[in-house]
Amino acid sequence: MSDAQVIIADDHPLFRTALKQAVYECIPDAAIIEAESFNELLANIETQPSLEIVFLDLHMPGNDGFTGLTQLRNNHPDLTVIMVSSDERTDVMRKAINFGAAAFIPKSVNLATIASAVDSVLNGETWLPDDIEKLPDDEQAQKNKQLAKQLAHLTPQQYNVLSLIADGQLNKQIAGILNIKENTVKKHVSAILLQLGVNNRTLAGIAYQQLTLNPPQHDVL
Repeated sequence: MSDAQVIIADDHPLFRTALKQAVYECIPDAAIIEAESFNELLANIETQPSLEIVFLDLHMPGNDGFTGLTQLRNNHPDLTVIMVSSDERTDVMRKAINFGAAAFIPKSVNLATIASAVDSVLNGETWLPDDIEKLPDDEQAQKNKQLAKQLAHLTPQQYNVLSLIADGQLNKQIAGILNIKENTVKKHVSAILLQLGVNNRTLAGIAYQQLTLNPPQHDVL
């Protein structure tokens, strides 16, 4: 992967610079693009189909917790997503892996550790800090993995409909936002309920809201 296409999505310029240095340690000829918001990331993905690796900040404009990760896994399953954050809660790190991230890199680690994490991902492995990696899965982790699989099987349009359901939008409103017929929305909702194994839109919205995450008070980088 000597000429890998990489995008770093983080709203903090200093950390983007640090990540670039770490990537160049592992992939000297990498082509690196930067994005300051999740919408900018999506725009770059659409115009750069050769992108292979995404570094995604857990708490950045347009990305609410794991909603960005699962959207990328749903819409662009071939992309390798590496989560980065100063949010170093154990359950958050493990949840990232359960929802499909290839790695979770805390922003407090040094450049050598970041480079090691990237190298592990390039070798097809998942990466977490050593003390987190050794913890066994619990019942919630299994539920998260199951939800991730269910979300991955939704079509991109169904995923969009689900996110709007979780936002409290009615079918008519969703139709207007997505510029589709209300009857089409109803069909999407039926398919979503079937895939998630729930019998009403309220429960579907609750399932999606499990992806959201409040940033810790100290998250300033």
